[in-house]
Amino acid sequence: MDKVIAVHLAEGFEEIEAVSIIDVLRRAGLKVVTVSVTGQPEVKGAHDIIITADKLFEEVNYSTIEMIVLPGGMPGAKNLKNHSGLNAQILDFNKSGKPLGAICAAPMVFGNLGLLKGKNATCFPGFESELKGANVTGNAVEVADNIITGKGAGVAIQFALKIMEHFKGQKAANELGNRMVVNQ
Repeated sequence: MDKVIAVHLAEGFEEIEAVSIIDVLRRAGLKVVTVSVTGQPEVKGAHDIIITADKLFEEVNYSTIEMIVLPGGMPGAKNLKNHSGLNAQILDFNKSGKPLGAICAAPMVFGNLGLLKGKNATCFPGFESELKGANVTGNAVEVADNIITGKGAGVAIQFALKIMEHFKGQKAANELGNRMVVNQ
C-alpha cells in the first residue's frame, strides 16, 4: 500500500507553499492527496488562487494517511488551527509517532497543541510566540523527532525535499534537488 501524504488546505493558504510541496513530493513519486478543511472542494489561497482539493476533510480515511502537512499563509494557518477535527488527527498522529509537517505560520497549529515543547522548530518571523515551549531557531527547516517545520514561502522547496528525504532518503532528495537546480 502506498504511503499517502495529506496536504491540508484552508481558506487563505499560502499558494507557493502548498503547490511547491505537492509538486516536489509528486515528482519524487510519493502519493499526495490535497484535503480541503472548508467543506468545499475549491479553496481560495491568500493571493486569490483557487485550488480544487482531491478530497474534503470529512471524506479522508486517516488510517490510510502516513503524514499530515500544513501549508502556512494567513488566514490559512489560523483556519487550520481552528479546525477541531484536524487538530484531533494531528494529536493522534503525534501520539503514534507518525510524521507531521508545517511551514510558515502553520507551525502555530503544532505549538498550540503542545507538540513542540522542548523541540527545535522554525516559523515565519512574528509567529514565534505561537510555538509554545519550542526552541525557535529561525533556521530554514527544522526536523525534531516526527515533526518537520519550515520558515516560509522562500524555503518551500527545501521543506518539501526534507519531507521527501524522510520517505526516500537523503541521496534521493539530493538527486531530485539537483535535477530541479535547487542545490546549485
